[in-house]
Amino acid sequence: MKKILSIVLSIAIAIGALTLLASCGEAEKKTPEIAVVTDVGQLMDKGFNQGTYEGAKAYAEANNIGYKYYQPANGSDATDNDRIDAMKQAITNGAKIIVAPGFLQAKAMETVAKENPDVKFVFVDGWALGLDNVTAIVYKEQESGYLAGYAAVMEGYTKLGFTGGGGGTNPAVNRYGFGFLQGAEAAAAEKGVKVEVKYSFKYGETFSASNELQTQISAWYADGTEVVFACGGSMFQSVLSAAGEYEGAKIIGVDVDQSVESSKVITSAVKGLKVSVEKVLGQFYDGKWDAELANVAQNLGAADNATGLPTETWSLTNFTVDQYNALFEQIKSGAVVPVAEVPEDVTAGWNNLTVTIEE
Repeated sequence: MKKILSIVLSIAIAIGALTLLASCGEAEKKTPEIAVVTDVGQLMDKGFNQGTYEGAKAYAEANNIGYKYYQPANGSDATDNDRIDAMKQAITNGAKIIVAPGFLQAKAMETVAKENPDVKFVFVDGWALGLDNVTAIVYKEQESGYLAGYAAVMEGYTKLGFTGGGGGTNPAVNRYGFGFLQGAEAAAAEKGVKVEVKYSFKYGETFSASNELQTQISAWYADGTEVVFACGGSMFQSVLSAAGEYEGAKIIGVDVDQSVESSKVITSAVKGLKVSVEKVLGQFYDGKWDAELANVAQNLGAADNATGLPTETWSLTNFTVDQYNALFEQIKSGAVVPVAEVPEDVTAGWNNLTVTIEE
């Protein structure tokens, strides 16, 4: 009798496990009405593609909605036509809403959105395109930059570097950099120290890694720079290679937690990609598109838990998580407001910083 009961119990457990597995994959098997069209690079890139996809996946699975990702042809060399083809394929497969990260998506999204007014589009880290079926998510990068600069100085670093992508013309990167200076200034004033910052967009126009950028950053480290804020996609790899030449050289990552890339990363100025995608999908499925999303760029920040530093992988010792959380709450409440508008001359107006531009 005990043997029969044991067999029955084993069968029940097996059926339960199979049912659980089936339910976990159920959303993927449905018509993929939520589509993610990736930016250049791979899906799980520890960056924008991965964060965007994880947000769409989490929302879809929590609400039993079909989802699918599409990678435009030709990888890092993808063209606007490749992105258009990927978006059109998503629509053919039943997409009701397409989520696409990265500024390179603009032309393709505008083209496909105009041709398909009944399909909704979410432009992550983009801008409003003047179309009622497009919404954008933008971020208060100055907040994450401020927190990173403050943390670096409170940790004890007084010789900092910032290398930015976009050649000085990318608003998001510029906000990161200016926020970084503001945070460093605030911490320097609090500690009563002077801080030096090397600041450059010289080799970041294409956001790509390069031998020239590595040589530049290597020279910074050789000259005493202790930590460099690497703010621009694949530029991180050049900074990492340069840091590898010096035992004490450190890096601050950007957009996502880049501590997984190297122990040299002391923290990262991040954007809440996953949480913000989930937020917008929730608004869409709650029927709030026309009222809250149509032709709107939502500017998300600490108040939305969409900017900050990652605490799960915290490695700083002099600046604690509790101290960070206290400052984060001040930014969240509006008691501390990092300035978003970047002045023409970022070297002027500091009491505790000496900022040197390398052009």
